[in-house]
Amino acid sequence: MTSPVQATPEHQPGLLARLSAEALGSMFVVVVGLGVSMFSFPTLAPLPAALATGLAVTAAMLAFGYVSGGHFNPAITLGNLIAGRIRALAAVTYIAAQVIGSLVAAALVYFVALNVKIIPDARSAFGVVASGFGEHSAAQAQMAGVLLLEIVGSALLVAVYLGATAGVRAVPALAPFAVGLAVAVLLQFGQVLGNIPFNPARATAQAIFSPSWALEGLWLFWVAPLMGAALAGLAFRGFQGLSQATVAVTDDVQGGSDGVNDSFDANDEPVEDVQVNEAPEKSDEDASRRVPAAPVSDDARDFFDGKKGK
Repeated sequence: MTSPVQATPEHQPGLLARLSAEALGSMFVVVVGLGVSMFSFPTLAPLPAALATGLAVTAAMLAFGYVSGGHFNPAITLGNLIAGRIRALAAVTYIAAQVIGSLVAAALVYFVALNVKIIPDARSAFGVVASGFGEHSAAQAQMAGVLLLEIVGSALLVAVYLGATAGVRAVPALAPFAVGLAVAVLLQFGQVLGNIPFNPARATAQAIFSPSWALEGLWLFWVAPLMGAALAGLAFRGFQGLSQATVAVTDDVQGGSDGVNDSFDANDEPVEDVQVNEAPEKSDEDASRRVPAAPVSDDARDFFDGKKGK
């Protein structure tokens, strides 16, 4: 009899489909976030832009989460990599797709700005919403303050993502709302301080079409969020190890838990194969009780695809 926990390779999208989903989702998030920011004066009224970006993240995760996991942010991708939920090669290509999608979105917004009469200089308009510190920060926040906020904010965002998309008790329908709300509340703070996006891909797209000072300070908006993502990924991996240590499972089942690192491998090892080497004296009844405890790939893509906990 076929085990209900076996993966079905035909339902797992290929890498090209996942990259397309990440690019499209990133483009949508940046078009909405950047466009609303540019035309709503976010430093004076950050709520519309922050809320619009959070809702865009929620919508993109609902639309594409089952394909790619719905990262749309290099920091989230790095957090998943360190947490052991995505392969290194896939993570690199995800980040490339996110940057490309964000650049396309910024180009679209730039073209719109060129055709709006109330904006005399589109590049200067981008400079108003570009990420910066010191004299280029609306609150005149110095580099140390912006660096700290980027690290802490990105760590919190990645932690919310990892926590909302992992574990048998997590609800796929609610995860996009948790991440979207986290983005909205963080941007509410970050935009007032210095248009901090907690998203290196968006920061890069904004800087490309802004005055030269934006590109000169772009390094901070890559280094800081990736540091925060690394901290969140390490913490999640540590908590996951602690939680697994408290669960009584057989040595054979524990050996199959490495499937979390094979989240993008269409040939995930079925749980049935792991139990083949069990001692013959084990009863079928005991084996049936252990099958639900056997972990399957908890990659966010499988999570949104409804394979969690099956």
